Amino acid sequence: MTEGYAMENVPDFPIMDNATGLPVDSASSVSNGVVWAIACQPGQKPERLTDEQIVRALDGLPPGTPDSWVWLHYDIVHTASRAHIQAIPCLPEEVRLALGSTDRGTNVEAEGDIVYGALPGFDDAMSEDDKNLSAWRFAVLPTLLITTRRQPVPALGVIYRTMQRAAFDSPAEVVDHTLLEFADTVRRNIAMLDDQLDRAEDLLLTLDQHTDFGRISGLIGRVRRRSTELRRVISPVDRIFHNEDLELPEWAEDDIRDRSQRQIHAALDDLLALQDRARSLQDELASGQAEETNRRLYTVSIVTTLMLPATFVTGFFGMNTGGMFLAAGSLGTVEAGGICFVFMMITWLLLKIMKLL
Repeated sequence: MTEGYAMENVPDFPIMDNATGLPVDSASSVSNGVVWAIACQPGQKPERLTDEQIVRALDGLPPGTPDSWVWLHYDIVHTASRAHIQAIPCLPEEVRLALGSTDRGTNVEAEGDIVYGALPGFDDAMSEDDKNLSAWRFAVLPTLLITTRRQPVPALGVIYRTMQRAAFDSPAEVVDHTLLEFADTVRRNIAMLDDQLDRAEDLLLTLDQHTDFGRISGLIGRVRRRSTELRRVISPVDRIFHNEDLELPEWAEDDIRDRSQRQIHAALDDLLALQDRARSLQDELASGQAEETNRRLYTVSIVTTLMLPATFVTGFFGMNTGGMFLAAGSLGTVEAGGICFVFMMITWLLLKIMKLL
């Protein structure tokens, strides 16, 4: 471990952690990947740990005061930090491997008093539309929480800043509140997508000959693509918490399963409702496009039918044969045009009588 992790003495231009906006000691970050390490006492402001205290926590020794617990957060981009995690003595081998994994899959497992796995999160993009999905990993014990990530996860930073006012009662609440923050971000995404569907629906309800079907299709397409991305991430999490084979320790059951399950399931319900609405508007758009196509074909058919007699007359008078009718007179062209018009009017009347117009 590197000295000086406590971050009290930072340089004039400190390196900032993207998730929390807090200064990070560059030497410590590169050597072991620790982003923050805090000791939490329920209802009190957390305290930063020294290197010796971090070693004590990783050895599985209980915190110095009753009801306190420790949160260690790692950046596993560097190989050295992953090697440091693989050497944590208080965790079984499969848990250490899960914490250092680069797989983006979602899972939650329990082994004895340890609950570990990987859960989804968003990256730190400035715009809600640009946020990409990522994963963060955790291993939680009654008095220890270890989290890892390859990319900054703003949800973890939000929870860290929240705890600067008063720490949670248990480390399981960090997992629960991070999932709640993720679910809230999903709901904000859903609200934005719902606004886009509102614009598409307004355009469909005012359907006329000037309606831009391409714009409507683009709006609905973006909504369906984004909602599909979100569903592919949320559905596995929802299945995890509904899995009867997942037996969590009693101390983590209420915080991790019960509350998180409701949060994720509610977000999934909202997402499914959004997808149903998008599909409904897609069907309505297809119906409107078909109606517009039929209207244009109808117009072309009517024009073609009305011009059919004129086409016959011009074809008849265009034959190079002797004794052609009206060929000798000076007004033959006018008379032929009149004949074309008369035939067109007769055709129009026949279409009206047959109720084709």
